[in-house]
Amino acid sequence: MSTAKEKFELARQRYAATFERHLDNGVEFISDNVYIEPEVIITPGTVILPGCILRGKTVIAENCVIGPNTLLEDTIVEAGTTINASQCYESHIGPNNKIGPFTHVRTGTTVSHLTYIGDATVGKYCNFGCGTVTCNYDGEGKYHTTIGDYAFIGCNTNLVAPVTVGDHAFTAAGSTIGHDVPAGALSIERAKQTEIDNWGENKLQKYIAKKQKLEADKKNK
Repeated sequence: MSTAKEKFELARQRYAATFERHLDNGVEFISDNVYIEPEVIITPGTVILPGCILRGKTVIAENCVIGPNTLLEDTIVEAGTTINASQCYESHIGPNNKIGPFTHVRTGTTVSHLTYIGDATVGKYCNFGCGTVTCNYDGEGKYHTTIGDYAFIGCNTNLVAPVTVGDHAFTAAGSTIGHDVPAGALSIERAKQTEIDNWGENKLQKYIAKKQKLEADKKNK
């Protein structure tokens, strides 16, 4: 029976051989502080940053940037995508996406468009149209969005948090959703454009003062 030390040495040798194979094949590494299992496929031209763990049948296409501190397990990543400080499990990340930092992509997720989903709880089998944004920050606080199972979020939808989209609900493309959408409903918001004078000036007073103080503190250092 192998000792723990012998098992560790065997694993280290296997890791070293895998690392060297990808390095020789044209994958760029900033350091050797990564863990890559033997079945992982990485296309030349991709950059793997420190602290990454690549497991199982993960496949990474060309011109991607993975990391730092990213875990991919049985995940397909298409060309030109960046995944920063995130974890993805049994997922399919489409081309030219920017994931993270601090994103957890759950099993079975498919990400195929440029979206921003922050501070949100998302149910199973949701569909996000391209350009979807959770508007979760108003300059002072961050707020949560909840999206139910099988929801369909139309292209260029803005979800103004805090807001809930129920199970099986739809939002129409181009809508800004500021109120909860009941389960199974279709929500459409395409109102006539209206301007409120000086609203931004009043709203941003605290935020501007905060940033000006930070700038002044930097200059005084």
